[in-house]
Amino acid sequence: MTTTHSPNPSVATPLPFIRSELASLQAYTPHPGGTEGQSVAISIDRVDTNENPYDLPLELKQKLAQMWVEAIESNRYPDGGHQRLKAEIAAYVTESAGLSVGAAAGNEDGILPSQISVGNGSDELLRSILIATCVGGAGSILVAAPTFSMYGILAQTLGIPVVSIDRTANFEVDVTAAQTAISDRQAAPIRVVFMVHPNSPTGNALSATELDWMRGLPTDILVVIDEAYFEFSQQTVVAELASHPNWIVLRTFSKAFRLAAHRVGYAVGHPQLIATLEQVRLPYNLPSISLAAAELVLQHRLALLAVLPEITNERDRLFVALSKFDALKVWRSDANFLYVRMLGVENAELAMAQLVAKLKIHGTSIRHTGGGLRISIGSPAENDRTIARIGDLLGSF
Repeated sequence: MTTTHSPNPSVATPLPFIRSELASLQAYTPHPGGTEGQSVAISIDRVDTNENPYDLPLELKQKLAQMWVEAIESNRYPDGGHQRLKAEIAAYVTESAGLSVGAAAGNEDGILPSQISVGNGSDELLRSILIATCVGGAGSILVAAPTFSMYGILAQTLGIPVVSIDRTANFEVDVTAAQTAISDRQAAPIRVVFMVHPNSPTGNALSATELDWMRGLPTDILVVIDEAYFEFSQQTVVAELASHPNWIVLRTFSKAFRLAAHRVGYAVGHPQLIATLEQVRLPYNLPSISLAAAELVLQHRLALLAVLPEITNERDRLFVALSKFDALKVWRSDANFLYVRMLGVENAELAMAQLVAKLKIHGTSIRHTGGGLRISIGSPAENDRTIARIGDLLGSF
């Protein structure tokens, strides 16, 4: 998920004991659409953060509430080892990757709990990866813009250099530029490469060219493959992890599984790498209620994920509808959002910022990021309003 962000004015003049480079750090701004300055009489369609448009079913929320009342002891720390949840995740990952039935119970072709690390959202896992690989001048990271901004933000907070290259016209990683950056970087060698499958904000899954390049990278470079939108794309590299101990896959419960409020992410990788992440993560990093929620949705995954065809059909319907506007260029997506740019205007960035502001006034919040507009797929009614409001407002440009 990429986002706009702005400097924190409170660190414009840093305190003498604060690292000087943090003064220029642009912090992540959650929910920039939000409701700030918005009349409470207007309901906001929040199609700006790629969440699932549907909440958990009432019966599951009631089960979770019952767990909170009857099973969770507020005076006790949560399960710090996550063993039960790791076993559930391993079984799901094995199943979703099409690996051997029963593999999670010990079959060498499947994913084992020892290959899973659970984090407070994928962000915590990203931070643990950076701590384990690059902190203290050990190396730098490589990203291809536009992409999820937190890779660079987290690296900067840890004093890690960020090497950014451009993407091609179809938003693939420019592998020639990437290879040059890896070859040229001597002072702080690139230790981690971030690949996104599919990418945010552009929505494209990894191409054959990108995958082939990843397979040829030296084993002293860690390749992080962010699969936050796997359930929508149904494309994964999990089956290749056994052949690439320098690859690690990140996923989340915040999107398809409807648990954005609970902040649960997980990593899948080589047991030794996972053990290292466990060494550097904070103890008791997930609340008991979040652990319970993640276990609950995995147990009911077939029912919860049954809505995904509706969301992808709505994505395709929104693509067709927005593509009919001459002022917009819309790209197809493998995720639960679309990437859009404005055409035929003198200052496209300014025009897109104005469109975002006007849409918010009318009740639709979208994201202006990565040189374009990212529009999450909402419910059918929300998507109808998005189409109508954009159509009405384009005439003012």
